[in-house]
Amino acid sequence: MMVLILGIETSCDETSAAVVRDGQEILSNVVASQIEIHRRYGGVVPEIASRHHMENIGPVVEEALQRAGVHFQDLHGIAVTHGPGLVGALLVGVSYAKAAAFALQKPLMAVHHLLGHIYAAFLSHRRLPLPAVALIVSGGHTELVYMEDHGKLEILGSTRDDAAGEAFDKVARVLGLPYPGGPELELLAQGGDPEAIKFPRAWLEEGSLDFSFSGLKTAVINHLRQAAARGEHVNRADVAASFQEAVVDVLVGKSIEAARRKKARSLLLVGGVAANRRLRSRMEEEARKIGLPLFSPPLNLCTDNAAMIACAGYYKYLRKEFASWDLNAYPSLPLA
Repeated sequence: MMVLILGIETSCDETSAAVVRDGQEILSNVVASQIEIHRRYGGVVPEIASRHHMENIGPVVEEALQRAGVHFQDLHGIAVTHGPGLVGALLVGVSYAKAAAFALQKPLMAVHHLLGHIYAAFLSHRRLPLPAVALIVSGGHTELVYMEDHGKLEILGSTRDDAAGEAFDKVARVLGLPYPGGPELELLAQGGDPEAIKFPRAWLEEGSLDFSFSGLKTAVINHLRQAAARGEHVNRADVAASFQEAVVDVLVGKSIEAARRKKARSLLLVGGVAANRRLRSRMEEEARKIGLPLFSPPLNLCTDNAAMIACAGYYKYLRKEFASWDLNAYPSLPLA
């Protein structure tokens, strides 16, 4: 039987709605971005984000249904991000999804935002081999997750301070790059030498699969301050490339080690920072060395979108994991 799931994503500054058929075919995936709105502030302002979600949610859902060529009554269920994220932003999506599901008497699926990122890989590679190790790397999260099967997850490692994407954005800011900083830093790094500056790699204690990027960020800031104090010229491209390489070394190294330990059949690279081309190429290179297939979504599915939420919701629908009508938003919701 064909299953149509409406996905809704409002965890940060993108209002998104999508219709996905059978957890695989994206019939529509509408994203209303607020980048230009928040650029003047140098980052996302939660109150402003929430207000724009309230303005956008209705039209975005209507457009998603129209593009998919379906009506509300055709849906089999509604999936929504209920955490983690900005609480005001999350509440807009959760409230809309609950109201729509209740009015239609359709099942409601509550989806963890990071689980959505994992399922973005399934949208383009449905039959990817399990068990898998997934590296979820974004502006707010850096997690290594073992996925034994659908609905069976184990956290192998997490960030102890700054997430990788957060470190990218902060270093971009001190380099004077515009918001959003991550893509701008990657662009600048293309003209630099990744071996020019020996920035530290935080491997932590022996055997740890956790991450820490706060010290690396501080090392970059200290390097820039010391150069300024000495009146030295700073090659910003070299700084960007060397910083990026330090982050990539740790992300790739720990991901490969996790896959080895768990005897994974595949490796997934997902999340907003998975769009970084240097990270993708290095991960693919190292995975190939040990004969491990790497799966990563196309660039447009790496960043926040509702298609990934609908895909994750589809597998919850199959397991009949339905949320109750008192579903709430949880800004610090743990994955497992």
